[in-house]
Amino acid sequence: MEWNFQSAIAWTIGVLEQSVSYLGRPWSAYQLGIIVICFGVAWFLSTKLEPVLEARARTIKGNPGLLRVIVAFMRRLEWVFFLILLYISREVVLLYTWPSRTFIITLALILGAAWLAMAVLTRVIQNKTIARIIAIAGFAYIALGVLDIREPVTQVLDDAAINLGDFKLSVLFVIRIVFLTGLFLWVANLLGTFLDNRIHAIEDLSPSFKVLSGKITKVGLIVMALVMALTAAGLNLTSLTIFSGAVGIGLGFGLQKVVSNFISGVIILVDKSIKPGDTIELGDTFGWIRELRARFVSVITRDGREYLIPNEDFITQQVVNWSFSNKLVRLDVDFGVSYDSDPHEVMRIAIHAAKDIPRVLDSKTPVCWMTAFGASSLDFKLRFWIADPQVGLTNIRGQVLLALWDAFAEADINIPFPHRELIMKTPVEVKNVKD
Repeated sequence: MEWNFQSAIAWTIGVLEQSVSYLGRPWSAYQLGIIVICFGVAWFLSTKLEPVLEARARTIKGNPGLLRVIVAFMRRLEWVFFLILLYISREVVLLYTWPSRTFIITLALILGAAWLAMAVLTRVIQNKTIARIIAIAGFAYIALGVLDIREPVTQVLDDAAINLGDFKLSVLFVIRIVFLTGLFLWVANLLGTFLDNRIHAIEDLSPSFKVLSGKITKVGLIVMALVMALTAAGLNLTSLTIFSGAVGIGLGFGLQKVVSNFISGVIILVDKSIKPGDTIELGDTFGWIRELRARFVSVITRDGREYLIPNEDFITQQVVNWSFSNKLVRLDVDFGVSYDSDPHEVMRIAIHAAKDIPRVLDSKTPVCWMTAFGASSLDFKLRFWIADPQVGLTNIRGQVLLALWDAFAEADINIPFPHRELIMKTPVEVKNVKD
């Protein structure tokens, strides 16, 4: 039979009339009653057993994907018990009557099994909303096939369309393009993540090349997935030339910053100006790079904050990379001692105190110089090198200052503090002279 919109509607009305007539028979009411009783018993059993079984299932460690599927299965125990009871009821009914009087029970058994399978299998998708949508869509497709109404429904959805020149935009096409695009993008994302992990596992590659390769791989797979989805949906890509040109112009104006950040990210990876693990300073932000993304760079500061800085800022602004060529960093600590101290002895003690700090490098010997005759003290500058700026700068300066304090206290060297003298004079009392 060749379907069109009118024939599909007429066929649907006929099926509905037959269904109402069939449900009005006594055996149909018996089957519906059996289905309701089986579901009620299954729900009661699941409320008693589900918490115990789920607690046992959550003891599984090391495989979160499998755990999600098992937990999803446990949380639908009422459907498991329902299908078991319904199957037993169907076999019992078949012993005493004809198979035609178990049609509704058989139909409920098939549809219940399909819903349980879709609900459990889609739990591998972490996003609950997307998983639910896919489960409903998959169940609807199976149900239409079981009820043998897939072809007329498809025709109705295809006839609900508007013509855009030579292009026919129908509800069926929209459903198909959304489903295929989501499916291909999901597969591309899984494959891209797998390949990205494999690339990062190669030790011979530099961190920047690993990130660049991972980005190119993911973007290439996404583009390929979109083209394959449009082709599989039956869309002629050549017919979208004018439309894609207009969209491209609109995107060019509306997504300038996005494109700029993406290109800037590629440039950063190519010239290797920054890479994961580098200690950088950009404006008031000081921290180390955790990750390079397509749009931004993730920088973690010493206080645990994570800044998502656009890639463009690393191209247009001055960036201090403390570990660009190497991770060696020189730090200065200023201090002063009293005027009755021997400057030569002070410098020797300061250098020795700095050497005792574990993070201070021995390969680059600390130096100490007298810098000025201060108002209240002899001023000195202690310079030393470290190789791990990402661990922190303030903490190492604090350790050096404490070491100087202890060393000077042991050597009876005083650290002065400013003195201020206030001279209080009694005001002269002025007598008023009357004229």
